[in-house]
Amino acid sequence: MQEERTPDVGRGRPRTIEGPAGPLPLAGIEAGDESRLLTGVSEFDRILGGGVVTGSVVLVGGDPGIGKTTLLLQILPHLARDTEKVLYVSGEESPRQIKMRCDRLGIESQALLILPETNLEEVLKAAQAIAPVALVLDSIQTSFTSHLTSAPGSISQVQEVAAQLMFYAKRSGTPVFLIGHVTKDGTIAGPRTLEHIVDTVLYFEGEKGHAYRILRAVKNRFGSTNEIGVFEMTDAGLAEVANPSAWFLSERPQKATGSVVVASLEGSRPILVELQALVSPTTFAMPRRMANGVEGNRIALLIAVMEKRMGLNLAGQDVYVNVVGGLHIDEPALDLGIVAAITSSLRNRPIAPTTVVFGEVGLGGEIRAVGQGETRLREAAKMGFRRCLLPERNLKKLPPIESLELIGVAEVGEALDAVLG
Repeated sequence: MQEERTPDVGRGRPRTIEGPAGPLPLAGIEAGDESRLLTGVSEFDRILGGGVVTGSVVLVGGDPGIGKTTLLLQILPHLARDTEKVLYVSGEESPRQIKMRCDRLGIESQALLILPETNLEEVLKAAQAIAPVALVLDSIQTSFTSHLTSAPGSISQVQEVAAQLMFYAKRSGTPVFLIGHVTKDGTIAGPRTLEHIVDTVLYFEGEKGHAYRILRAVKNRFGSTNEIGVFEMTDAGLAEVANPSAWFLSERPQKATGSVVVASLEGSRPILVELQALVSPTTFAMPRRMANGVEGNRIALLIAVMEKRMGLNLAGQDVYVNVVGGLHIDEPALDLGIVAAITSSLRNRPIAPTTVVFGEVGLGGEIRAVGQGETRLREAAKMGFRRCLLPERNLKKLPPIESLELIGVAEVGEALDAVLG
């Protein structure tokens, strides 16, 4: 809790967004396609729904050093054409430091302008004079408006700065990118209103020990949500990963027990990931249940289903489950893969390396259908898999897939007999 004095509303803040006065009937509003700017990074364009919408406000959050500044510096020069300019406002780094970073990334552009400033009024004054085609503010927690007396980064400052930049973007048609700090639990620091004000919220995810980075859209007024883009951090900056399934499966061991490939779906993108499980006798009074990349409570629930519906004895076993590559997945289609991997490790029987599975497991031991079944199967066939275990209800709605044997299962015991032989 932080006590703050109630501030006066900024005098320079407009009361309304530019537009016709008074309410209008829906039929009387002219429809028009929003023009989009391409960034030159197809993964980023796809997450945004096909490019950057003019006049939009995009908030990018993530852990320190994850690649937020690197990504925006890479895409900014591609937004400018001919004599257009792009403006990068830095409140954390000096121009010399940004120049060193750009030299390392191989960025050389006369259109990229650097402004070291934290005062919002000075930023808006420079933006109105330059009329950039895009504006980046790094970061919103270091910026402040002189209309408020509170310190930079406070709730009122963050909210007011975001609101004024939103009004500027809508009036001028300039897309604005805001870089936001995150708290220790991974959410963007500041009031929740910040995410309501902006048009798009992107989160950078990834472990520092892994080279990959995932950019996830959790809010998008101009495209679908929960889309992800996969990038690899290299010495020359962030490189796109066009085929994330091959990337995540590149080091998969052959004929290893407790390993299975699951067809997951992130937004509209199918991704094949390796799921590993390790079951070993416990040395504790209470057996351990540890999960990395999946919800721990979901593991405990599935173990209870296996003990009740399949008669397996896991009370004296430690169970560890891991999604390879550090990917975090929370969709229920992983349930069947988790059960298959745990059973494979418990019985010490490997699953065929050309088999892929997906399906939701209910408390009664039934296998429930999941969405986008055909999309998952097309990705599995493209990656060379020959056999797929899927819910029986999904199988009834799908056309035959060439080179892929489809096995529909209705309950978990039947599925394990099919996958383990």
